[in-house]
Amino acid sequence: MKVICGGIELREAASKVFKACAVRSTNPMLECIKLEAKGGIFKLTATDLELGIEKSVPASTPIEGEVVVTGTFFKDFVSKLSYEQIELSVSDNVLRISYGESDGKLMTMPSADFPQIRGVSKEQHFVVQKKDLRDLVNKVAFSAGTDDYRPILKGVLIEIEEGGAAAIALDGYRLAKCERPIVSTTAKMHAIVPARSLKEIASILDGEDEPIIVYVQKNYLMVDLGHTKITTRLLDGDFVNYKNIIPTSFETTTIVPKSPFADGLERAKLLSRNDRNSMVRFDIKDKCLTISSTSELGNLNENIIINATGKDMSIAFNANYLTDILKNIDTDTVTLNYINSTSPVVVTPTTTAEDLLYLVLPVRLV
Repeated sequence: MKVICGGIELREAASKVFKACAVRSTNPMLECIKLEAKGGIFKLTATDLELGIEKSVPASTPIEGEVVVTGTFFKDFVSKLSYEQIELSVSDNVLRISYGESDGKLMTMPSADFPQIRGVSKEQHFVVQKKDLRDLVNKVAFSAGTDDYRPILKGVLIEIEEGGAAAIALDGYRLAKCERPIVSTTAKMHAIVPARSLKEIASILDGEDEPIIVYVQKNYLMVDLGHTKITTRLLDGDFVNYKNIIPTSFETTTIVPKSPFADGLERAKLLSRNDRNSMVRFDIKDKCLTISSTSELGNLNENIIINATGKDMSIAFNANYLTDILKNIDTDTVTLNYINSTSPVVVTPTTTAEDLLYLVLPVRLV
């Protein structure tokens, strides 16, 4: 194999593809990157059997072929190269990386044992603007679970209806739901996609108003951007019936200016950071929200003038959950709807223009 390609393109490709390499796998091939030169294209591929990423860069390929290299070393090595043109050649199971007047060498492995990324049928799919797909992912994926004891919660539920898509994630303490329009769909469908895979898909989407096709079949989902293809295995099982979790009637509603609210929570977190629950207390009375936090370091009381209707309320939360939410709301004010001190609060932008909803369980007051 012999390849000549641009240094910038190679660095970017190795960095993107490496995200699908496994860490400390019992199968060493899952920690590797496959390099393939064919027909003027240099393709890099990695997979951990859940997520697969293929990235192609234009290249001169005078000698076609394919090999497998250690992912970590290859990615780290080429990331240190600043040369405009890089030549890669393989001889006697050794990859030679030439740059300027220098070169480095890396042992290779045959590609026969590298796992094939499953092909996805293109029959069933939906079309969505890149910006809307990024929003569906970025505004909910942080709420997905991380514990292996409930693996289904490590996924994001994607629901596709005619004209719209919804993404839902929850971890047992909080829930996020975002709705966005779609351009078209071949059918109603739903899929539970690993949150990690969706984050990687969102990270490679550039541009705002360009539509892309998302292919879905029974066990897999794929996004094909031409130069980059991401394939992910879907999670198998029944997602939580989230519609039964979201309350629809409330005793207290507050409209809070987002900027002072976010700043007050950040200051309160400084005192509660040694608390496992990062607990902050809210007291709502006379159109004032008091955010308080107490620890052995001291105490804090932040007073924010709000628009409030309904009963006075005292309730406590994990501050981290609320600050995560505020980072994903773009309006100047946010609406918080309460039932009582032990029921979840529903947080939304104070506008009907954005279909975004968050739910957070409170921390019990002592």
